Amino acid sequence: MADRTLTVSIAQAGPIPLDVAFTCAPGEVLAIFGPSGSGKTTILRTIAGLYAPREARVKAGPETWLDTSAGLAVPPHRRAVGFVFQEYALFPHLTALGNVVTALGHRPRRTRRQRAEELLRLVHLSEQSNRRPAALSGGERQRVALARALAREPAVLILDEPFAAVDRAVRRRVQDEIDELRGSLDIPLVLVTHDFDDVVRLATHLLILRDGRAVATGALQDLTSRPDLVWLRDAIGLGSVFEATVTRALVSRGLVELAFDGGTLLAPNRSLLVDATVRVRVPAREIILATEAPTGLSLHNVLSASVSAMHSAPDADHVVVQLLVGGVRLLAEITKDAVVQLGIVEGTRLYALIKSVSLEVRAAQPTVVKARA
Repeated sequence: MADRTLTVSIAQAGPIPLDVAFTCAPGEVLAIFGPSGSGKTTILRTIAGLYAPREARVKAGPETWLDTSAGLAVPPHRRAVGFVFQEYALFPHLTALGNVVTALGHRPRRTRRQRAEELLRLVHLSEQSNRRPAALSGGERQRVALARALAREPAVLILDEPFAAVDRAVRRRVQDEIDELRGSLDIPLVLVTHDFDDVVRLATHLLILRDGRAVATGALQDLTSRPDLVWLRDAIGLGSVFEATVTRALVSRGLVELAFDGGTLLAPNRSLLVDATVRVRVPAREIILATEAPTGLSLHNVLSASVSAMHSAPDADHVVVQLLVGGVRLLAEITKDAVVQLGIVEGTRLYALIKSVSLEVRAAQPTVVKARA
């Protein structure tokens, strides 16, 4: 089978400065995260053929869509891109079904309605198929836009701030549906968002963008456990992200037990199902370090760890300590005074103390790590 990895490189000084290069393999979700004006949407528009940078190369598997050095630019309608816009861009005079049918022009006319119905069923909108956008909720319009994007049978699916117009409860439901789709589509998915909750919930990989430049790119778990990403700390606060499995529900205590590569954790029971895969984020400021195992405390989680790295800016009053806990790296943010008082250096054995209520736990599809071609 041919490699279907999305490969992108863009370089230009203006009018929108950009200097980025990244790949996204089938089954991966690459989240592009950064402040407004950093070039996130411009990258998506370049992939879709809606913007032409000074220097760029875009490949989707064996197909080259853009190569400025060779004078090649495949027009947007010939690129197999499914694009979900922030404002959805639905036709107001058409029903949900009609909006999806319009994206099926590449199929024989007799098969379009059936396929559109299948796609609406896939995004749980069968009962709303005859409603026009004005009669749909924000989350329902968003799912119509997603079904329409999938109707193009895309080689790449891109989503531009897909949750910006919906409230938190709807956001969670649609996140679940996109995550469920990720497991079945097996195509690269690129997500632009300004909300790090979207990143934690959906992304397998992360590109951190600032002023048009890639600050860092890589697997989500690797990047969120790096102690040196100062911009990420200032933007949303540092915190390691990793996957775990719900192993027990301790109903009488209001807790669940989570097993991960570093041991077990106890977290509040928020209707999590046993055997479910979850994503856990541990904020760096919520970890307390100790040189001895404590007793007589109200917290539930005490993990044995070793210091694997440390980082501190020259003018900072804090130190970010990277801890190795089994096969997982956690970050702890402490004062320079605490480092001195505890004698912390690389290799020091410590205990990481984490309150159960500090754990941010979200249901997730298990991440499948695929070998790069």
